[in-house]
Amino acid sequence: MTESKTESNNQEQPKRTMAEWVTFAIACFILFAITGLVLYNWVNKKQEPPVISVTRNVPIRETQGQFYVPFTVTNTGGETAESVQVIAELRVNGEVLESGEQQIDFLSSGETQEGAFIFSRDPRQGKLIVRSSSYKLP
Repeated sequence: MTESKTESNNQEQPKRTMAEWVTFAIACFILFAITGLVLYNWVNKKQEPPVISVTRNVPIRETQGQFYVPFTVTNTGGETAESVQVIAELRVNGEVLESGEQQIDFLSSGETQEGAFIFSRDPRQGKLIVRSSSYKLP
């Protein structure tokens, strides 16, 4: 009985082929690269709150008696913002004649979204204010 155990222990494991070593090396490289990128992102992640800016794009266009005012919303902060509220007010002689509100569902860090407000009066005839009013953190 001791002879059969000794014989099975003496049998050598088959040697790995070159293809197996290359595959193993590639898999290890991919694993280390992903781990390194995750760690790099974790160390360098901005811990700043969202910073929302709204810019009005030119030109205002008129179509069938309606005035389209394009705008761009950008998050230059570090964190993602949800439910970003953008409002526009058309004031003439200090009185708000028209207003509009839009909601951007999701705005990650560095992301930009575009939209447009539609007015029935010409915004060039008064003072047009386009700004963000609120957001929520995910």
